[in-house]
Formats: sequence, C-alpha cells, structure tokens
Amino acid sequence: MDRPEPENPDVVPTTALAYLDRNYWDKRFAQEEHYEWFKDYSHFRHIVLQHIKPQTSVLELGCGNSQLCEELYRDGITELTCIDLSPIAVEKMKQRLINKGYKEIKVLEADMLDLPFEDGCFDVVIEKGTMDVLFVDSGDPWNPHPATVEKVMKMLHEIHRVLKPEGIFISITFGQPHFRRRFFSDPEFTWSMEWNTFGETFHYFFYVLKKGQRSSESEECREKAHMPSISLYHDELEGEDFLFRTNIDEMES
Repeated sequence: MDRPEPENPDVVPTTALAYLDRNYWDKRFAQEEHYEWFKDYSHFRHIVLQHIKPQTSVLELGCGNSQLCEELYRDGITELTCIDLSPIAVEKMKQRLINKGYKEIKVLEADMLDLPFEDGCFDVVIEKGTMDVLFVDSGDPWNPHPATVEKVMKMLHEIHRVLKPEGIFISITFGQPHFRRRFFSDPEFTWSMEWNTFGETFHYFFYVLKKGQRSSESEECREKAHMPSISLYHDELEGEDFLFRTNIDEMES
C-alpha cells in the first residue's frame, strides 16, 4: 500500500524548519486524521517481527497520527505505550483507538527528551521519523550544531535508560549510517548496532540497537543488507518525505 498524501494540503509546510514548531504540529493534528512518514508498516513488517514478539512491552516515540501502533496490535503485540508531545495528537489517538476497540494501548502526552518512565521498563522502544525532526536544523551533517547533538544525545540516553537490560531500540529513518553512527555508537551506550534497508527505488534505514550486547565488533555498524546507492532525486519520494530528504541532500552537496 502506498503512503497517502496529506488529507489537507494546507498542513504541508513550505520549509522543513516548521517541523521544529510545536504549534505547527498541534494545528496539523487538529486538521489531519492520518499520515505515514517513511512508508507504512507493510514495507518493514518483515523486519519488525524479527525483533518484536507478542509478549514484549513496546514504547512508541512520537506516535502522531500514525497507524503503527494499530498494526503492531493486530500482529498480537498488545502491551503498547505511545507518546507524543502534542496534546491534540494524544487525545485524537486515544479516541481513535477506543473507537476501534484497542483499549489496551496506552497513549500519553510526554517528551521523548524526558521520559516519564522508570528505568528498565520496556523491552522495545521504536521510533519512525521522530528523531529526524531533531536534525532539521542541524547544519553540517558531519559536524552538527551543538544544540542538535545535545537533543539527540538526550533522546538516546532516555531510550537507553528505559530499556530493559537486553532491550532493543528500533529507529526507522532517513539517516544514513555514516551520520547516525557517531550517536548510536557513543561509548556511553551498551548497545550493539546493526541496520537494514527497505523500500524500492529509494531506501529507508532500519536500525536495531540491542542493549547489553556491545562488543569490539559493535564499534563498526554491522551491515545486514547491501548499501544502496543514494541519489538526490527519487520518483518514489511522495508526500512530504521530500522535505526531509531535500534538507539532507542540501547538506550533503
């Protein structure tokens, strides 16, 4: 299934910098019922189910109005908690899940940089496109602004903290390994790191970081699929993904 275009064209910003504005998201979620960033679940389900089992507890960061939690629930993963910074997104998600009978899924208003959970309480933390927002105004991807580095590290520290000793962090993103490695492989974290790709013409990245399994071999990202060639323009990029991609391409050029 192809990703749908935004239901209301008015929600599409003229610049990616709008994604840093909390008011933008509140306004958008008030108007829009559903939108999937970086392809829908069907494109990476085969990878997800290798790492998330029905008995695992899962935290989704930045749920917005995505259907990811619903898809996971339909695959038998019922111990789900979703968070978002937008109170409008949270209330609409709660109502949508109640209407569908998915009452076991918890939805909370929370900041991923300061998670309101105890240490070691989730088997899996997953995010799809949420971390990418932090890089919207990062500057040179090889040497990001200090403010960007600080926010990304706060996010990762919080994820690492709430994961159980052998928990897994899954990140679905545009970010290529040579840009993400400096963050994911920081010596403060105990997780190992591997990645895969999905998509047809254009490839998205699917990172799996396993807490407590870091070794000398983990200092280099273990490649699970052939590194695709990344060109600047792809017919497959639909909807708003081009805004994130354009921002990255401009920095790389």
